[in-house]
Amino acid sequence: MITAIALGVLVGLVLGLTGAGGSIFAVPLLMWGLGWTLPQAVPVALLAVCIGAGFGTVVAWDVRLVRYRAALLMALAAWLMAPFGLHAARVLAVDILTLSFALVLLLVGVRLLIQASRTPDDAAVVRATVAVCHLDPGTGRFDWTPLSLAVISAIGALTGFLSGMLGVGGGFVIVPSLRAATDLSMHSAVATSLMAIALISGGTVGVAVLQGQSIPWLVALPFVAGTVIGMSGGRHVAARIAGPRLQQGFAGAMLVVAVAMAWPLLG
Repeated sequence: MITAIALGVLVGLVLGLTGAGGSIFAVPLLMWGLGWTLPQAVPVALLAVCIGAGFGTVVAWDVRLVRYRAALLMALAAWLMAPFGLHAARVLAVDILTLSFALVLLLVGVRLLIQASRTPDDAAVVRATVAVCHLDPGTGRFDWTPLSLAVISAIGALTGFLSGMLGVGGGFVIVPSLRAATDLSMHSAVATSLMAIALISGGTVGVAVLQGQSIPWLVALPFVAGTVIGMSGGRHVAARIAGPRLQQGFAGAMLVVAVAMAWPLLG
């Protein structure tokens, strides 16, 4: 129990410092700290994802940045695909799953390093020139068409599959996809992704339970409690050290963890 709380505090600290993306460390910490395989760690890690993203959603909701219909549509599509991801996690070799997770960490880490090296003006122009999902200028809401429904659903479906297979929230899929396919601002894309991630991760845990997957609640609940404690502390520190340096450190940690996970399997 003490180990689970300590691991949860570590995940929570990263969540508080970096936002929902920090929950990507939950899986490797559970694997190393408790000796679990990746499939064992997935549902417990998703609980941490749900908490972090849910807290971020509440904050973003107050400033009216969340496009909740898009988030709900992505979540519905994700819930349909999550069982396939969970099935893949059961049938694929553990080494393949671990290497897949390491690859995700590597890709996200490199992308964050590139983002952190850009000036705000440079980052603002890196997006699609022609969006396929448009906001109504009068209402600020999406103008729903068959194409926009299909695109947003596809984003959610991919996220749901990855969530079930690897235990990741999927913000690294949702945010750039929304920026590429819609004319949402970065702040609104992030806020909308947080609501979708909270719903997707929580729903995936529910699907896992309905499929008969056993969740070790004596470990999961202390881990979640530690996550809440750590997140509170991390938020107090974040305001003092936020910025490109923090993002670079977060990305560097991802790259280190990716190498540490993959090296024993490739060596």
